[in-house]
Amino acid sequence: MKPKFSPSLMCMDLLNIKEQIKILNSRADFYHVDIMDGHFVKNITLSPDFVKAVKPACTLPLDCHLMVTNPSDYIDALADAGAGYICPHVETITTEAFRIINKIKEHGCKVGVVLNPATPIESIKHYAHLLDKITIMSVDPGFAGQPFIREMLDKIREAKQLKEDKGYKYLIEIDGSCNEKTFHDLYEAGVEVFIVGTSGLFNLDNDLEKAWDKMMHNFENTTQVKMTK
Repeated sequence: MKPKFSPSLMCMDLLNIKEQIKILNSRADFYHVDIMDGHFVKNITLSPDFVKAVKPACTLPLDCHLMVTNPSDYIDALADAGAGYICPHVETITTEAFRIINKIKEHGCKVGVVLNPATPIESIKHYAHLLDKITIMSVDPGFAGQPFIREMLDKIREAKQLKEDKGYKYLIEIDGSCNEKTFHDLYEAGVEVFIVGTSGLFNLDNDLEKAWDKMMHNFENTTQVKMTK
């Protein structure tokens, strides 16, 4: 399948977010929204109110990544705000995974889960068939700019093998250090959705249109995959 790209909204220029969203609406495939509670991770970023505020400007699905200790507290608000995907961390739903997955689906949202680097694919095997997306963290969560954890390439391959063996439909997504240095290895391992932030997109040029073109050039040049939008 054609690779997809999901710009991280927390890495955007928040003073010019409406203009940047207008540029990305015709280029990206999703918008990645990091929601942190200061507890599951030490940082605090975006919120359901942010999703509600930007939703009218977005023509692409808002993919909400819940880096929070109690994801069930956020589902209703995010669904009401217009989230397209709601994706809690596997580490936070182990005692109520099926209830949370069903609750997200009942709201008409697509459901994903996110795995920290040290969390094995094995941990989701009993509900992988219910998922629309699996996100593998290639850095420890909470802060941008961390080094890529290469051991995650094997985990991506495991997710791909499970998908192929069982005929599952979930997308395989990577979060963390998606850029010119990692595109090739990530794509070869089986990544289908690339979350791009500062190193992969926004720091490439002050002009976001030029930054996007540079990112696509980097991706095509390193993977030898010709992309057209």
